[in-house]
Amino acid sequence: MADCIFCSIISGDMKGDIVFENDTVVAFRDINPQAPVHILVVPRKHIATLNDLTPEDASIISETVLAAKKLAADEGVAEDGYRLVWNCNRGAGQTVFHIHLHLLGGRTFGWPPG
Repeated sequence: MADCIFCSIISGDMKGDIVFENDTVVAFRDINPQAPVHILVVPRKHIATLNDLTPEDASIISETVLAAKKLAADEGVAEDGYRLVWNCNRGAGQTVFHIHLHLLGGRTFGWPPG
């Protein structure tokens, strides 16, 4: 989508601190990090919200999670622990309407989040 910031980063039209990419996903550091490690793992396919997923998108979701797992190891947070977060729609905190998985690590997290 032309007006999607994540699509612009994926296409290379906008700069992002890309740390991983393959045929399915691109991962880059969040510009407003909430933890020492805060990486967004974004499917190349534009899907606005989790509510828009179809059964055909199952492999995209698994690739996204597997990329986050790899990045957690690469960033040195896998053993101590990390958090993966999906937000769906504004009420849950989604601000960019292109699904993305937040990988957060490098600090202790509590529950509820905050």
